[in-house]
Amino acid sequence: MDSQTQMKQIVADAAIKEVKSNMILGLGSGSTAALMIKSLADEIRTGELKNIKGVATSFQSEVLALQLEIPLIDLASVSQIDLAIDGADEVDPGFQLIKGGGACHVREKLVASKANKLLIVVDETKLVRNLNHTFPLPVEVLPNAWKQVQDVISEMNGNSTLRMATKKAGPIVTDQGNLILDVLFDGGIKNPKDIEITINNIPGVLENGLFVDLTDKVLVGKIENDIPVVYSPSKVD
Repeated sequence: MDSQTQMKQIVADAAIKEVKSNMILGLGSGSTAALMIKSLADEIRTGELKNIKGVATSFQSEVLALQLEIPLIDLASVSQIDLAIDGADEVDPGFQLIKGGGACHVREKLVASKANKLLIVVDETKLVRNLNHTFPLPVEVLPNAWKQVQDVISEMNGNSTLRMATKKAGPIVTDQGNLILDVLFDGGIKNPKDIEITINNIPGVLENGLFVDLTDKVLVGKIENDIPVVYSPSKVD
């Protein structure tokens, strides 16, 4: 197991310690979240956790949970979620996030906004001083609106590209049947709250990957003296 996978595994296992029996859990997407779902299944199988119900944030997490026999319920059927555990592509010192590298950020944000607590699990490579200097901001758009949205974002000093598939001709299509624009702003994003609102007000945009003022706790995996460890940084306001 390489060092990055070790970091992801240890932080995924640490996240499960936050889970209690009888919880409704938001099941995140991505590589670290997938390890968390596998660890959750182990705890359910051994009887350490009982009466757990999961709410999937993507087709990926839904398929994995079903394969591991984790009971699932639909987001529309719950008024609140006890705890959502998810990964992130970037985390700044104020716990603002960029998510959507896996094109799942719409459902992820729906689950996060309904959760009493959002726990983010990452390896230390995802910690940044400022958002969007290197990782693009995903913006989900209606298929016939992508060029129009791209033109508006360009007027905001944002450079955007349509995300293309790697083993399929044409663009990535989200679980909702939409397209993704990946956006890099000149100088990064210094005011995520304003940018989130401004982009979401562009006609043709469904949602963007800025998660602002949603995260309650972050668990970070790192390698220290060749040993994987987990720590929880303090939020900087």
